[in-house]
Amino acid sequence: MDGAFVGTWRPHRPRGPIMAQFTSPGPKYSIPGATGFVGHSPIKSRAPAYTCRGTKPPVIGSCGPGPRYFVEPDITRTGKYVPPGAHIRGLPKINTEVTPGPSDYHTETSNKHVFKSAASHSGPHYSPSLFTPPAGPGTYTLPRLMGPNTAYTTASPCYSMKWKSKHDRFDADLSKTPGPAAFPKIEVDTYKRRAPIYTMGVQTRIGGDRTCKPGPADYCTGKVTLIKPQAPETTFGIRHSIYTTPLIVE
Repeated sequence: MDGAFVGTWRPHRPRGPIMAQFTSPGPKYSIPGATGFVGHSPIKSRAPAYTCRGTKPPVIGSCGPGPRYFVEPDITRTGKYVPPGAHIRGLPKINTEVTPGPSDYHTETSNKHVFKSAASHSGPHYSPSLFTPPAGPGTYTLPRLMGPNTAYTTASPCYSMKWKSKHDRFDADLSKTPGPAAFPKIEVDTYKRRAPIYTMGVQTRIGGDRTCKPGPADYCTGKVTLIKPQAPETTFGIRHSIYTTPLIVE
């Protein structure tokens, strides 16, 4: 016996973590790392990630048959090249018509286009019998020089004589004139600033459900935490593991 130890058992450091000593799920859950792209910690800034891909495989549609096939030289990217060729056909049938000869034309009138000639005016020729005799000097009249509507002279002021009016005569009946009540009344709002207008209406009914509703005293305004700062709260839990040996005092 050596001191307080009994037997051959001696306390030693455990080789690994014991699950019974932890109230949490255990060390299998770890904090996400701050490197890489997959499984990155959401509370850390993530740098841009770049991926290196391999060479793309050749496209099936772009692969040619290879050098074992011989492509004709006249085959182009737009089709087969065909050189222009002349076709030999029979002589077409010509319909012979009687055309005018050189003696049928008058060449005398073309001298004015070749040689210099005096100016001449050509126009349609009418028969003298179709013309009507022109008007003589006595047929025209000179414009008038008097009155308001003159052609080329300044018109003098014109005065007109009007008949006498029946109003305001010496024998007019003044009792037949309209009095002050005959004219409509003009609203004051027409020439002055308009005053506000109020209307008296009936009392409306209270809409909605008429059941008893909670009053202001039914609400706890001290527990509002959405728009007001909340004081820190403390909770009490198990500080140590439940498997830890408690302190025994005599």
